[in-house]
Amino acid sequence: MAGEAAEPAGLGADVEEVKLTGDQTDAKPDRRGRFLIFGKKKKDGQTREQDYSSESHYRIVSPTFQYKMSHQRVGKCIIINNKNFDEKTGMNVRNGTDRDAGELFKCFKSLGFDVFIYNDQTCEKMESLLREASEEDHSDSSCFACILLSHGEEGMIYGTDGAMPIKSMTSLFRGDMCKSLVGKPKLFFIQACRGSEFDDGIQTDSGPPNDTLETDANPRHKIPVEADFLFAYSTVPGYYSWRNPGRGSWFVQALCNVLNEFGKQLEIMQILTRVNYMVATSFESWSEDPRFSEKKQIPCVVSMLTKELYFN
Repeated sequence: MAGEAAEPAGLGADVEEVKLTGDQTDAKPDRRGRFLIFGKKKKDGQTREQDYSSESHYRIVSPTFQYKMSHQRVGKCIIINNKNFDEKTGMNVRNGTDRDAGELFKCFKSLGFDVFIYNDQTCEKMESLLREASEEDHSDSSCFACILLSHGEEGMIYGTDGAMPIKSMTSLFRGDMCKSLVGKPKLFFIQACRGSEFDDGIQTDSGPPNDTLETDANPRHKIPVEADFLFAYSTVPGYYSWRNPGRGSWFVQALCNVLNEFGKQLEIMQILTRVNYMVATSFESWSEDPRFSEKKQIPCVVSMLTKELYFN
């Protein structure tokens, strides 16, 4: 769209005088936006509804709405496992993360991925690793996966020497940057804090009692460059993410549990919904310090996928 549409003369004019001249953005709300929700008004003041065909209301279950997973390889899975950090960062050792990395390796290997683990990477090395991966030829792969295990803040992930924007790595796989993955799913699983808030939870009378655990395809048409990404975060924006030194992080425990049981049966969003449920209901922090006790966590899925994804 070449620039923003001009303002109509006289915003106080009657609704029916407002004419549309193409697609609109939501960047600069004005009175037109309110009118478009309801359609134009007739002379008698009634709203004229958009005439939708009934064909637009059925649920599509056609195989054409599934990603093609029959390429020669399922794809590459990169696991960046950051456990030890430079003293200047002020970050503690992430005990339990090696358990996470090992379980994830077995899990994604069983789904058919070619899995590579990289331990204790600096920011520069993390970006370099993913840049190299984005420049590879993925023509014979069905998808790509990346798992980041580290400390974090909202929008940021820690290398061993400091923090960097997550987007500086994920954007390397955009459609205009990585042509051989255009139209293919690009999956990012991020186990890291996204802030310093605690979720105290709320008592409920529904569902099972909570267990207390200790803390510690080359398209022929134009598509958006940000399409076909999926981000599975261990927690919602602003909150801590919990990890047990012996058993690993709550999110990775749940993810591996669900993938091992249903990874080749359920669609990815069904899988991640079950992961959300497991983290929400089966985990609660315990600590000798009451400030860190009885806390909860809920993962967060952000999907720009355009089709259903099955690993079978």
